Amino acid sequence: MARSSLRTYFHTEHQPGERLLVQKIDFFILTFCCVSYFMNYLDRSNLANAYVSGMKEELSFVGNQYNEINTCFTVGYVIGQIPSNLSLHYVKPRIFFPFMMCIWAGLTMVTASAQKPESIMAIRFFQGITEASTFVGTHYILGAWYTERELGKRSGIFTASGLAGTLIGGFIQTGIHESMDGLRGLSGWRWLFIIDGIITLPVALYGYLFFPDTPETTTAFYFTEREKSLAVSRVPAVHDRSPLTWAFVKKVLTSWYWWGFVILWIIAGETESFSSNSLLALYMKSHPTITYSVAQLNNYPTGVPAVGVVSTLFWATLTDFLNGKRWMVGYFIAITGIVTSAMILAASKDPTSPHSTAMTFGAYYWAGTVYACQATFFAWCNDAMRYEEQDDMRRSLNGVNQDATSEDLDETHMEPAKVV
Repeated sequence: MARSSLRTYFHTEHQPGERLLVQKIDFFILTFCCVSYFMNYLDRSNLANAYVSGMKEELSFVGNQYNEINTCFTVGYVIGQIPSNLSLHYVKPRIFFPFMMCIWAGLTMVTASAQKPESIMAIRFFQGITEASTFVGTHYILGAWYTERELGKRSGIFTASGLAGTLIGGFIQTGIHESMDGLRGLSGWRWLFIIDGIITLPVALYGYLFFPDTPETTTAFYFTEREKSLAVSRVPAVHDRSPLTWAFVKKVLTSWYWWGFVILWIIAGETESFSSNSLLALYMKSHPTITYSVAQLNNYPTGVPAVGVVSTLFWATLTDFLNGKRWMVGYFIAITGIVTSAMILAASKDPTSPHSTAMTFGAYYWAGTVYACQATFFAWCNDAMRYEEQDDMRRSLNGVNQDATSEDLDETHMEPAKVV
């Protein structure tokens, strides 16, 4: 039976021309989505890399200012969710996504000029607003182009690309610190923001030129008329969009989709924030007995997103193979969250012990596996709402991400002041 299931999974029947269509979708849509999300996380995670690479001392951070910067970003991210998704009604995705990328790239470069933590708070707030456009909007686009059987694995690849941005960011900062620190009078951490912003701009240009919007509205030159028709027929037909009325708001807020997936992602998002807030780097920075080098502070924490990449791809592929049983990931991340939290609490009783340090590192690396919930749960929401109106789907995906991100406001203040 297992062999038969494997054969079915890897040898899916395609309509004439469908295999080439999927390859084009992967190349032009998935590639842009993944690279843009890679840049999103690269520009987002560079704050932690800069903080442990000299920014803390140069800008005289005190108390909880690092956490407050993260809070400002999260507030902006929450505020930007609804406007970003409403914008997809009126602005073509191939224009909207690249435009927002250019803005956050500019804000990333402006961060290099900051002279005090308060300036970074303001910059990160607006950066959060612009970066809010990427995650939920992309999942909506993926759901419009891919079938249920294709979606989980592609969502996993998309999510893994963001983790790869966090992973590679540490190594980029190490290289910049070693080769450019002091160049033209700028610290290495300032060059990090400049370079990260610059390399984001070509991706935005690529999206403007090649991103095909949705199957119903695409005018991309690389799709034939037959492929455009096939792209529309591959996914369930949706009704015309509903007007934004109180009746529509009531319809969304009284549906089980909204409450079910919002609550699910609030809980899952909290387990993920345990590993996504760069706590390992902060733990190393404030270690009571060990002084880590700048290279170690940037490189060792990359193990967390590296584990996340493997876990995300594994679970996304497995749940596709198991015909969309994405609920299984919930049990896995629940167990992981409980056990790794207990490990860190146990290690904190004797923080100067070598065994305590090893246990803490192990817990944070293991906690990276909970990133798997991003791809699988959003693919699950897409699957469940595949036959609903486009507006219903977009609002529910937006609500899932917005409410979960709101919970991160508490998470940033729960991080102990001693780590900064």
